[in-house]
Amino acid sequence: MLKKIWILFFVLSLLFFCSCEKEKPTGISVEDNPAHHYLVGMNLIEKKNISEAESHFDRALYLDRDFSPALAGKALVLAIKASGYKDRAHAEVDVERALKYLKKAKKKADGDSEKFIYHVTAIRVYYNARPKGWLEDAEGHYSDAISLKNVKEENLPYYQTRSAAHYFMGYAYYKAYEFRKAEMALSKVLSSKPGKWHDKADNLYKKVQKIVRAMGQYTLTKVAKKIAVKDEVTKGDVAALLVDELHLDKLMAGRIPIKSKLPKAAFVPADVLNHPFKDEILIVVKWNIRGLQPQYDKTTQAYLFKPQEPITRKELAFILEDLLIKLTGDSKIATAYFGTEKSPFPDVPVNAAWFNAVMNCTTRGLMEPDLSGEFRPNDYVDGAELILALMKLRNIMNIY
Repeated sequence: MLKKIWILFFVLSLLFFCSCEKEKPTGISVEDNPAHHYLVGMNLIEKKNISEAESHFDRALYLDRDFSPALAGKALVLAIKASGYKDRAHAEVDVERALKYLKKAKKKADGDSEKFIYHVTAIRVYYNARPKGWLEDAEGHYSDAISLKNVKEENLPYYQTRSAAHYFMGYAYYKAYEFRKAEMALSKVLSSKPGKWHDKADNLYKKVQKIVRAMGQYTLTKVAKKIAVKDEVTKGDVAALLVDELHLDKLMAGRIPIKSKLPKAAFVPADVLNHPFKDEILIVVKWNIRGLQPQYDKTTQAYLFKPQEPITRKELAFILEDLLIKLTGDSKIATAYFGTEKSPFPDVPVNAAWFNAVMNCTTRGLMEPDLSGEFRPNDYVDGAELILALMKLRNIMNIY
């Protein structure tokens, strides 16, 4: 009787555990698998489509909740989201969640290739989430990634090559304003065989070199470093650097006759009242720098400075040319290239309003064309280019 009870108990227990165990989900098509959704998700992140990327990582984890690359991808999505929140408390919630997903990705990583994916993605998580001590943590992941011996590049569906570790660590250093370290890391990508990250590393390396060249003669302020890493600089950024780095007020005042009175801003544009660079903007406004004057806005029916408006390369050329004229007192600069028959730049015709300004800036080395010879007048100016241009302008002014 006792034996029958034990047999019955065993059978019931077995049935209970079998019923509790969920059947592993299966995809509805050949491409509906964790690896495919992971790759699609990572490519979507590259295109800045974060919400859709998250959906793919969620699908990958539904199909396999222990798939390490998708866990790391989910952590990266949360870190990117956190970086965009203005509410610090809200951001910290997603940072904490990101680090939890990252921890699980480490635990579930199978083999050196998945460990490499985990470590490189972790670098990206840390420079987006920026928890306390983030750069040291990123460096630790970088060290671990490059020390892995059995990474097979054919098993890196998104990263593709081991040089991804150097590229993303170089980007992390760039974001941390460690420009010389960024230069070293990126140079390792450029010295390796050409691959997925070569062009990206080359573009970032050129930016970093501009900043390093500027730092070779001057110590950049915290504000300057923050502006230096921007992909697009604004009118407010230009004003801040002109005043804080070029010391515009002092420079201009030194070139005005002693008997003359220093100008004052005629009014305060309404859109700079609460701007962090308000004081710098008002100094720029009072000197009436071409390209940085308040403009009439039909919508508000007021003169606005528009401090958040990005600056194009031709607009920067106008600004630099006007500064050259004002600081040197040489009015001939304004017409120096009138009558030129042929432009050295295929995208800047001699009859363009900005041709003279572009020529004045390029012949003095303040701005540079591409290797193709194009000037790219309508492209936005990045922070590295602005910093280097102003440092070169300061060098020119030291001659006078």
